[in-house]
Amino acid sequence: MVHRALSHIPPEILCAADYEALAGQFIAPPDFAYIAGGSGDEATLRDNRAAFAGCRLRPRLLRDLSGGHTRLTLFGQGYPHPFLLAPLAYQQLVHPQGELDTAHGAAAMDACLVCSTLASFPLEDVAAHAGERRWFQLYFQPARAATLDLVRRAEAAGYGALVVTLDASVKAPSRRALRAGFALPPAIRAASLDPYPAPAQRTLAPGDSVVFQGAMGDAPTAGDLAWLLGQTRLPVLVKGVLDADDAHRLQAMGVAGQIVSNHGGRALDGAPASLHALPGIRRAVGPGYPLLLDGGIRSGSDAFKALAHGADAVLVGRLQVYALAVAGALGVAHLLRTLREELELCMAQAGCATLAEIGPQMIHP
Repeated sequence: MVHRALSHIPPEILCAADYEALAGQFIAPPDFAYIAGGSGDEATLRDNRAAFAGCRLRPRLLRDLSGGHTRLTLFGQGYPHPFLLAPLAYQQLVHPQGELDTAHGAAAMDACLVCSTLASFPLEDVAAHAGERRWFQLYFQPARAATLDLVRRAEAAGYGALVVTLDASVKAPSRRALRAGFALPPAIRAASLDPYPAPAQRTLAPGDSVVFQGAMGDAPTAGDLAWLLGQTRLPVLVKGVLDADDAHRLQAMGVAGQIVSNHGGRALDGAPASLHALPGIRRAVGPGYPLLLDGGIRSGSDAFKALAHGADAVLVGRLQVYALAVAGALGVAHLLRTLREELELCMAQAGCATLAEIGPQMIHP
């Protein structure tokens, strides 16, 4: 039986990860399979969690923690904690208010919401419900005019950065979702794309590939990214980076920051866990360059491990939708508060008063 979202936090929620265990009672099974599933055999999906589970910390003693805090600065703006809400599509699948309630929850905890191009409410409506910390995740559209219009709308709506996702130009469908019979309901759509005409269907010549000449026909190129960088004054981050050479190249192009991510195990199955890719990318871009991690975060101690591997902040993906399904905006806010408290406890036990003190030396070899 699927329950409606609660107006209170259920007593079973003792830690952030508990939202995942409870969410199946509030999300229809096919929809849950779509959200929870990964691509292929889900090897990368499993590796994201295994990477954190296999990481051990090295606590330090006799540290002065009296001035402890979790504050940081990104692109000149202060943040009270390093948890951002990752862009997730079609959140009306789990709650009637979808991204609007997610935005309310983020605002309550001064967290940055990254609104998806594929949100089920228009980007302007999401911005109106979010706090002052909000970024817009951009998928390149087949027509540059549509891409540019999305950028201008995001600028006008007060989004503070653009997050360009580059690792999902072509994706294999989730076998788990297909086996569960998932289909996107007709009433749920990417509302921000309503003003733009549907892309023309590509006609393949004999011998053409449905992947290379078909699905990848409109995939963004380095030229498209260079064009975008010249169209906006907002900081542009690239999401989906797993290779150190790619990271160095993007930095040289003028990309303001990067998100180490394997799309939550939903892109190339067999790609490395985000946490494992992170140290090499940090070495490639050097210190001081904004680097975030996405993929596998389920606790405050996971965030600590990501920061110790070189991240400045982390994005929380599936957990936000699970919290939304369980308790709406209240659940999202409670999730963020719980993650921050878990991080503070981990920092205190490890002997780190600030995020700047969390480094590779905190990882037990």
